Amino acid sequence: MKSNKTFITGIVGTIIALICCTTPVLVILLGTLGLGALTGYLDFVLIPALMIFMVITFFSYRKITKSSNEKENC
Repeated sequence: MKSNKTFITGIVGTIIALICCTTPVLVILLGTLGLGALTGYLDFVLIPALMIFMVITFFSYRKITKSSNEKENC
């Protein structure tokens, strides 16, 4: 059960990071809030966050498939 929650968290985090990296959603939001000067630093945060969420998704998927294969063999 916990690995399913981790997998869902990884997928949701990856999608949010991808949306913020590939579209100007976060740039427009920061500009609207008056924090447009921070847009130059977004790559330092978003790209590592994207990689972390992708790793979480990968490992939790492997854990889910490994546990389902073990259940089938019993």
